[in-house]
Amino acid sequence: MKALGKLYLIPTTLGESDPMDVLPQTVKRAIDFIDYYIVENEKTARKSIKVVHPEKKQPDLKISLLNKHTDSKEYEQMIKPCLQGINVGLMSEAGCPGVADPGAVIVKIAHERGIQVVPLVGPSSILLALMASGMNGQSFAFNGYLPIDKSEKKSALKNLEKLSYDKNQSQLFIETPYRNNKLLEDLLQTLQGNTLLCIACDITLPTEYIKTLRVADWKKTKVDLHNRPCIFIIHKTN
Repeated sequence: MKALGKLYLIPTTLGESDPMDVLPQTVKRAIDFIDYYIVENEKTARKSIKVVHPEKKQPDLKISLLNKHTDSKEYEQMIKPCLQGINVGLMSEAGCPGVADPGAVIVKIAHERGIQVVPLVGPSSILLALMASGMNGQSFAFNGYLPIDKSEKKSALKNLEKLSYDKNQSQLFIETPYRNNKLLEDLLQTLQGNTLLCIACDITLPTEYIKTLRVADWKKTKVDLHNRPCIFIIHKTN
């Protein structure tokens, strides 16, 4: 019986930075022997591969697209090379595949088919933000996107604030970058003054900005978050 190929989870940089500053050599070595890829965007994936491994022959790459427009019927076809003994690389648009990323569905199928999943080390904006926040790294939750509707968003923030206090649990969430400033405005209007708020944006980039303050102190601070990838963390304490 032919051995199965492996599914390699290949991290990428979080923006325009030198990949060797944030990615280990294991990523380059994996790209060296993998020609089949599952990615969110072909153009950016090819660019990431070229930056990490300039010698890699681009015409040799076989790329499948996995994004919000992908029909679920295509998932099995994407993983098929592994069943034929061929290694496949799963790449996120930024950071680590499968974490706040559509690639998780492919990883799930790989486990169901008995395909070995190999996660490679790389930058996770969620963990890097938590590391730098000074908040509770023993108990935390990532909540993805908050509701867009203002009243629903306010209710969600109040619930997360209460949860953070009741469980001593840091609460993480994100927003579409062009809405960041509006979200910050909502945070400052909704949360209690003594609640801690960490804003971590442009992580690992030259413009990196990470700061934790009480909400009352954020109201005295000016920061422009427009179109900058951000992680927000709140934690209400006594």
